[in-house]
Amino acid sequence: MRIGVLGTGNMADALATHWVRAGHQVTIGGRDPHKAERLATRIGGSAKPASLRAAAESGQVVLAALPFGAGVSVVRGLRTALDGKVLLDCSNPVGQGFRLLTEGGPSAAQRLAAAAPGAHVVKAFNLCHEDVWRMRPPVFDGRPLAVPVCGDDERALARVRELVQDVGCEPVAGGGLERAGLLEATAALFIALWVGEGADAQAIAPPLAYAAGLRNQESDDGTGAFP
Repeated sequence: MRIGVLGTGNMADALATHWVRAGHQVTIGGRDPHKAERLATRIGGSAKPASLRAAAESGQVVLAALPFGAGVSVVRGLRTALDGKVLLDCSNPVGQGFRLLTEGGPSAAQRLAAAAPGAHVVKAFNLCHEDVWRMRPPVFDGRPLAVPVCGDDERALARVRELVQDVGCEPVAGGGLERAGLLEATAALFIALWVGEGADAQAIAPPLAYAAGLRNQESDDGTGAFP
């Protein structure tokens, strides 16, 4: 697969490294050509540096590894190059005090979709720190990390699910793009718990077998489920 990357930061580095190792052709695009060249050299393999536009034009999938504040303007300027492409958004619109910056308005992913209406926007890879995505692979207690994926185009979703698997993770259907805001809000909550409170965010959810309540579980005395 041909993958264009918009951005030269930590998320671009972490994800593109996996995809190069999986055999994809990756073009790193940046405003600063020297940063793009340094990142492509560090990743090695098929990675090559380019301008933002050249990266957008090169990819079947284009990763927008951009800060929330910059994403819309960059994507709007590349909208013709992104027509028909899969545009993968991994941003988190989280500000000071762990505040969700999009509260009351469209999600970050929906704003990218509005800026490039010819692209197929998919939201994924936003729930973890970049160091988690650097792991080979992200497996915890023997269980691969699950990655929710939100989008409206099935072919775009299929491509992103493949890229999730190439990172060593399990893709999970997150619904249409209208649900991307829920992923972004979840990230804001998790970051507040992890960073602000030092809490284990995983501990707030019960195992899947209990997610629908105890009605489907046998009681401790073996008499069956609760009425």
